[in-house]
Amino acid sequence: MPFITDQCGRTVSVPAAPKRIISLVPSQTELLHDLGLDDDVIGITKFCVHPEKWFRCKTRVGGTKQVNMDVVHWLQPDLIIANKEENVKEQIEELEKHYPVWVSDVNNLAQACEMIQQIGLITHKTEQAERISSGIRQSFSGLQSPAYAPNTLHQGPRTCYLIWKQPWMTVGGDTFIHSMLEAAGFENIFKDGRRYPEITIAELTDLNCELLLLPSEPFPFKQKHVDELQQELPGTKILPVDGEMFSWYGSRLLHAPHYFKELMYEV
Repeated sequence: MPFITDQCGRTVSVPAAPKRIISLVPSQTELLHDLGLDDDVIGITKFCVHPEKWFRCKTRVGGTKQVNMDVVHWLQPDLIIANKEENVKEQIEELEKHYPVWVSDVNNLAQACEMIQQIGLITHKTEQAERISSGIRQSFSGLQSPAYAPNTLHQGPRTCYLIWKQPWMTVGGDTFIHSMLEAAGFENIFKDGRRYPEITIAELTDLNCELLLLPSEPFPFKQKHVDELQQELPGTKILPVDGEMFSWYGSRLLHAPHYFKELMYEV
């Protein structure tokens, strides 16, 4: 078995041609599908909703935070693909006692493209992975073009992206979502924070939050939350957004730049 270094710097002994793959990360599950690995992926999580066909027919091994070890052992994978942030460290450590576990660590666009290419390498889908990563880089380069006025003519709106309620939580400057906000042309007012800080509504007023984004995940914000927050923040524009476009770091990134352009024109 060849030895591969994953994005956490771990050395993993991976089969030369893995044929029984479990994915513990929704965005990477979608990537595996787009790489053409339909017959090789045998297990996914209950949050791996894309593609719908896989969600309906692939064996589910629990959630990203609560992996069902009995189901994993029953499937006998020859490769498990996980993520440093989305999966629980103790569970990964237990799984790697029995199976090769490759772990990604993605906090920006460059690391996302690196992850795509590395997964392409270990699954013998290098050409497909290069095509996807090149397409992503090209699509994002368009956000900086003269045709995209919000990014080039002035600084974007002072923005807060909420990820949770009770307590209110947002994203700091060392997160993948922050890198997507910047790429889209939004100024993250909590960019000096780390990871996912708790905040208050009063802070949004104090920091002159011009735009508040309420994503569809991980907390499922709805229109009622927009209405409630608008009463407390009458001077702030509040928009519901597709959380997958900001937080999924696999092949869905091909579609994110177009979504960001359309969103910016709503501001």
